[in-house]
Amino acid sequence: MLGIFSSSIVSPPDELVAAGSRTPSPKTKAAALMKRFVESKSSSVSVQVGENAQFAYTHHNESPWQPRSFAVKDEVFCLFEGALDNLGSLRQQYGLAKSTNEVLLVIEAYKTLRDRAPYPANHVVGHLSGSFAFIVFDKSTSTLFVAADQAGKVPLYWGITADGNVAFADDAELLKGACGKSLASFPQGCFYSTTVGGLRCYENPKNKITAVPAEEEEIWGATFKVEGPTIVAATE
Repeated sequence: MLGIFSSSIVSPPDELVAAGSRTPSPKTKAAALMKRFVESKSSSVSVQVGENAQFAYTHHNESPWQPRSFAVKDEVFCLFEGALDNLGSLRQQYGLAKSTNEVLLVIEAYKTLRDRAPYPANHVVGHLSGSFAFIVFDKSTSTLFVAADQAGKVPLYWGITADGNVAFADDAELLKGACGKSLASFPQGCFYSTTVGGLRCYENPKNKITAVPAEEEEIWGATFKVEGPTIVAATE
């Protein structure tokens, strides 16, 4: 899966900008990244949302235990990969039909967060149990919300393209060609929200998340870690 967002939606994380500056490496623009995805992934689907957001996904070679799904409702777009172990109880919690799948559940959870503010974002995401990574974009408010499960069972990466767009994908090699060293593994057990102003941890939302510069030989430019007595979101 792939999501690309312009700098008018999300400000490129300073740590990824700095990582790319420390070790200059070849990059490509967002349009070339999307083209590469569509051309290299069989039966891929791409969606342009206005001028500042793009999604792409394919069911080709997906795991039967971690399928990809895409949905849009009330101008809220969501790309989801994985499976929720507590989907049944969450349907009841949000008053949803038994036919509601994971991607629609996440959209409803996001809308609850948005419409009942100041409902804590970590409470919504923290209730999700299972293996997952998802990208939510609310066109009506130009809000981005991204999250990964606490065990990192579904890989998710983020980086900055040559033209300053922020890209999220489940394929590190795909982003490496477009983002160079301005690339990192998205920290497990964390979410990124443009509403709250950055990266947060589910369990310790008040704890600072720092970016540790990666070694020169690593493909990453940085590794994000949650500070505090328990390190919940160390990346590989």
